Amino acid sequence: MTVRVLLAELADTHEFGRRLGRLLRRGDLVVLTGPLGAGKTALVQGIGTGLGVRGSVTSPTFVIARVHPPDPARGGALTLVHADAYRLGDAADPRAEIDDLDLDADVDEAVTVVEWGEGMVEQLTDAHLQVRLHRADDDSRTAELTGVGADWAARLATLDTPRKAYP
Repeated sequence: MTVRVLLAELADTHEFGRRLGRLLRRGDLVVLTGPLGAGKTALVQGIGTGLGVRGSVTSPTFVIARVHPPDPARGGALTLVHADAYRLGDAADPRAEIDDLDLDADVDEAVTVVEWGEGMVEQLTDAHLQVRLHRADDDSRTAELTGVGADWAARLATLDTPRKAYP
């Protein structure tokens, strides 16, 4: 099942991330793709809000990965691991670089979101959510969510979208 959602403004991307964050569970892997400026980090900021993590979510481009613990005062119960694989991939096997990050050590106990991870991180779990973001000339975005394995189709069917999804 693929769900497509129109996000008219960057604020809608953040809000959609918040709604998506409330749908995520321990052990979920989310793989984000899209060009620079498509809103990947804004979506993860919303996911962090939805999960109720401590502090603000910022791009991990230069540190590769950040761990955001839950904030019980904000209703948080899950850790968010936010990684950015943009600077990875120069090795003959980029998956070896991912292995060096030890993301698999946290994947069962946290929600793991990886920007630019397509083709490198899917092996971390048996199932994952692929999110592709597209940015139009008018600065609107389209989020295309495809669940791979597990119960993603059923979960995506319950996703409360900020705009009407279209096929």
